[in-house]
Amino acid sequence: MTAPAATTSDKPRFLDLHITQTLPYSNVNRDDLGSPKTVTFGGSTRTRVSSQAWKRPTRLAVEEQIGEQAVRTRRLPQQVAGELTEKRGWPAELAELAGAQIIRSTDSKLALEKGDRTTASLLFLPGTAAAALADIAEEHREALEKALGSKTAAAKALLPKDAIHEVLRSRNGSIALFGRMLAEIPGAGVDGAVQVAHAFTTHSTSVQADFFTAVDDADQWATDAGSAHMNTGEFSSGVFYRYATLDLRDLTGSVPEPGTARTLATAFATAFISTLPSAKKTSTAPHTAPDLVHICVRADRPLSLAAAFEKPVQARSEGWGRSSREALNDYATRIQRLLGDAGVVHSAHASVDEKAWDGLGEQVASYPELIAGAVAAVWPAEGADRT
Repeated sequence: MTAPAATTSDKPRFLDLHITQTLPYSNVNRDDLGSPKTVTFGGSTRTRVSSQAWKRPTRLAVEEQIGEQAVRTRRLPQQVAGELTEKRGWPAELAELAGAQIIRSTDSKLALEKGDRTTASLLFLPGTAAAALADIAEEHREALEKALGSKTAAAKALLPKDAIHEVLRSRNGSIALFGRMLAEIPGAGVDGAVQVAHAFTTHSTSVQADFFTAVDDADQWATDAGSAHMNTGEFSSGVFYRYATLDLRDLTGSVPEPGTARTLATAFATAFISTLPSAKKTSTAPHTAPDLVHICVRADRPLSLAAAFEKPVQARSEGWGRSSREALNDYATRIQRLLGDAGVVHSAHASVDEKAWDGLGEQVASYPELIAGAVAAVWPAEGADRT
């Protein structure tokens, strides 16, 4: 299926990424007992990787690409105190008061815990926020010094609420992509442009146990031979279907400058394709690349193709990989016939196969070319915003 030519009414709204990826013997996302996570789908058990497990390495990779860090933490008071003591020479007690006052002066439901060292809520702020809040404390150092050691320090707001709110409402590219829940501060919430599904195997899987031992090197010449430690790990393997969508309206609402939005879209697509969760990586090194990536830019609605695998794929002589790509292609062809082509602005794919998959749009040679083509369909020229 080749995407129809876009018209002026075909405003790109969603950038869908569909991936099939083979993982060897591994456990990249564990449950509370250390086993690979699972889901029952289509009446069979599949190995699952949670969206959170894939979003974190994706976010960190995006931040590395764009050169902007965001920090998810409950230790903002300690961050501010550390900024004041380590970089500005404040006495520790005064710096700790300032860190607590950053939260207390918000005049909100943000609560302090553990001796005013942490917040009850997890905050998600630009990496520059702690330094900006330390600047506010620096400007009001005299008021903090006067209150130090008094009951006023624990009961009264000593710093300007509006200035603190401005910092807590600030955002960068990472926050624009992944969103932020901060109901306590008006206007601080950010609707994330990225939506990520839980990945799951396209076929039935079973957990495989690995019994292992560790030798005590310091006692290797002892007369009692044997291991110093014995345990069992659990692993699985398979072909995973991964899906994410980027809401272009939400992205450009947070980042109105087209060039920045284009950079963020490129960074997210690149990171989502190339990253892996890191659990058990030192003992399994499961560093594969996707076998196939299909990107579809849609004007109507996001469209997951997870239902292609509601019937578990059956392994043939060449394994599950090619069968999974065939199932994805066949389902995409059938569902697009039902929906019609009006909502498709751009559709393309790249894969390890020499043949093109007709249901997945134009075939291109590489993933960088695939991403560039999709981004160009949204922003046809640098600085031209179609959303």
